[in-house]
Amino acid sequence: MIRIYTDEIINAVCLHMADRRGVKPQDVEVQLSWEEEYGFTAEVWVNGRSQYLIEANLLEAIEQYMYTQYNRRVFRSNIKLDADEEFWADIAE
Repeated sequence: MIRIYTDEIINAVCLHMADRRGVKPQDVEVQLSWEEEYGFTAEVWVNGRSQYLIEANLLEAIEQYMYTQYNRRVFRSNIKLDADEEFWADIAE
């Protein structure tokens, strides 16, 4: 099992959103959160505009990040998000 923490999850979302929006990853800001009603979400700012991502979007970003950065093919069903004092994702291989 691989575990990635808050910084890498944020990097995954930044890279994913930069690719989708055609901007540089450093032009993307991300704030992760967890709410009992909605689960894991992220508020993302690109060019001054904000957008909310749901857990499925976060899993997609992590899936792509693992492939592009680690050359590992993982599936969303094998990724489990969790949080205590920080966020992490456990990725089963």
